[in-house]
Amino acid sequence: MFHPKCDAYIEKSAEFAQPILTQLRNLVHSVCPEVEETIKWGMPTFMYKKSILCSMASFKNHCSFSFWLGGVMEDPEGILQRVGDSGMGQLGKISSSDDLPDLDILRSYLIHAMDLTDQGVKIRKVEKPKTELPIPDYFLEALTANDKAKASFEQFSASHRKEYIQWITEAKTEATREKRIATALEWLSEGKSRNWKYAKC
Repeated sequence: MFHPKCDAYIEKSAEFAQPILTQLRNLVHSVCPEVEETIKWGMPTFMYKKSILCSMASFKNHCSFSFWLGGVMEDPEGILQRVGDSGMGQLGKISSSDDLPDLDILRSYLIHAMDLTDQGVKIRKVEKPKTELPIPDYFLEALTANDKAKASFEQFSASHRKEYIQWITEAKTEATREKRIATALEWLSEGKSRNWKYAKC
């Protein structure tokens, strides 16, 4: 089903881009008649079984085309590029129809993308490693000497531990640092977080 917003997007695109976008659009519909068009992130996007199949976009001097599952798709013809290496899409910067891969190859890739969608394949989310501030030796020694404070500190979340570490390491003088360590040990022994005074009861 063709969407009026996608019609408008193509019409507003640069003259060189219109035939490229039209060709890509028609190809997607010929391979996947049940595809639904929409606009996502400001670009024409093709939905298959309520999942994104692919998308296309036009820029000042080139067009782009991306498979939503491109990162997990097989690439026997070597046509998929990492997004960001050469333009926004996995087919690189498309300035004319001559820059497109063979249409039969594109058809096979679209079918492959549909098969993956049918199988329920999802994009693998890369979890960012949680970075935790290292405990300075002088604070670790003080904690080790106070079992109650140490146990409390270890039970706190990473964010609460970070608050204590930052507070202590940001001290401008050694005297201030020692005073903060003493206060930290006292509060930790009572099971209090660094900002316990501001915590909601």
